[in-house]
Amino acid sequence: MEDLTIGTKVTAIYKTGKYIGEITDVRNNSYLVRVYAVLKHPMQGDLHNPKQAENVFFHERKALSFREQMNTPKPMVKPYEEEIPDYGTSLLHAVARMKEELTTDNSLFAEKSLKNLEILEQEYSRIITKA
Repeated sequence: MEDLTIGTKVTAIYKTGKYIGEITDVRNNSYLVRVYAVLKHPMQGDLHNPKQAENVFFHERKALSFREQMNTPKPMVKPYEEEIPDYGTSLLHAVARMKEELTTDNSLFAEKSLKNLEILEQEYSRIITKA
């Protein structure tokens, strides 16, 4: 696979979230990517015990902020050709999609995730309206 270059618009997976951004640095095995939009909100809970809610520390996981930079392994980065959506709108849509998926799941994991997302959604709305 050919290396991408600085300035290339890309999608990048970071932990359990997926973002649209721009490459700002090329490293040996990774790219540094500046976030411009959110495609998939990070999963809630413990990264080391996915979809588990009992006997684990259930973390609230926020999406990366607008213009925050992430170091992402090269295989997790793909070119992005479409228009980049507004960060705030993309973030709220990503939360709504995740909430929709979780409402069909009757597990404790889904219940705890939905509670976290409700709190995050309120926090995101306050941040977005200030921008």
